[in-house]
Amino acid sequence: MSSEHMQIGEVAARTELSLRTIRHYDDADLVIPSARSQGGFRLYTEADVARLMVIRRMKPLGFTLDEMRALLDATDRLDSGEELPPEEREELLDRIRGFEQATHKRVEDLRTQLARAEEFAATLGERLMRSTSAPRRP
Repeated sequence: MSSEHMQIGEVAARTELSLRTIRHYDDADLVIPSARSQGGFRLYTEADVARLMVIRRMKPLGFTLDEMRALLDATDRLDSGEELPPEEREELLDRIRGFEQATHKRVEDLRTQLARAEEFAATLGERLMRSTSAPRRP
């Protein structure tokens, strides 16, 4: 095993994803290990870790596996070093722009949900304060 390859445990620690989750993303063809050890263990590179980090960031925003795959496919094509026809390149960039817009919308929705949750927590806290500070009736 070369020093540039990492075993799944190290990748899990670096990405804060479980081994099971990483294997699931492998099964879903989102991140395929760059190599296998002689014993058949999955081996990953920095590029694989970066790919997992994209997925990890998309998951809490509610993107589906298919949406993750679509974004990763677009970035893979753009990063391939291959000369792309202008119309294909623009279509890929449009796809990424669409994900950027969807991400901003989902972040805003999460901010709204967080504000509502904080408001609710404060309401409960005030309720408890009133209940514990009021004299008890016999």
